[in-house]
Amino acid sequence: MRRNLINTREWNDDDGLFALARRELFTAVVGDIMDKLGFRRQFLPPQIRPIRSDMVLIGRAMTVLEADVYSEQGNADRNPIMAKPFGLMLEALDDLKKNEVYVCTGGSPRYALWGELMTARALKLGAAGAVLDGYLRDGQGIMEQNFPAFAYGSYAQDQGPRGKVIDFRAPIEIGGARLRPGDILFGDADGVLVVPAEAENDVFMGAIEKARGEKLVQKAIEEGMSAGEAFKKFGFL
Repeated sequence: MRRNLINTREWNDDDGLFALARRELFTAVVGDIMDKLGFRRQFLPPQIRPIRSDMVLIGRAMTVLEADVYSEQGNADRNPIMAKPFGLMLEALDDLKKNEVYVCTGGSPRYALWGELMTARALKLGAAGAVLDGYLRDGQGIMEQNFPAFAYGSYAQDQGPRGKVIDFRAPIEIGGARLRPGDILFGDADGVLVVPAEAENDVFMGAIEKARGEKLVQKAIEEGMSAGEAFKKFGFL
């Protein structure tokens, strides 16, 4: 019979939830719970990886929309954003709040969307990390700041004459997963997933229960219980 290990919320605010998740959870178990709740397209594409394998990221999405351009200065008469270096990137960066994750998509993967100086500013603002549907640069400098950053990898080509941020704090999609401002992003060595804000309590309470239950399953198997017996007793494997 499946054991009920948790039936009340164990956190009062984001700081408490995020600390609990870093301490006890991993993306696989959170993803399993979302599958059971009917949220089945929540992982971002697998090429979005931490720049260092031990990095863990959790925070609220601050969504950013990028677009390719083919000159650094565009026609301001038609679109004032085109005349601004990097478009709205500096405004988006400066708008980061405590525990938020800068998550950017929309451009082609031919230039970097994040770098060392952006990292320094994000840390000063208390941001939780960056997730890029593309590349970052200054990878060594970002790692030295111990800032959780997830991307395709490190690639030095500048976004300046190639891409501009055209909007932020608006809904975006990455690889079929929909992200809205305030949704929770959780990432580790196995990938990054999106927890919809309206389901976060059910998702994380279920994930904590499952993570603790898996420790009991592992102990039972190590003591000689078969996989079939363990699944029958605990309800998961």
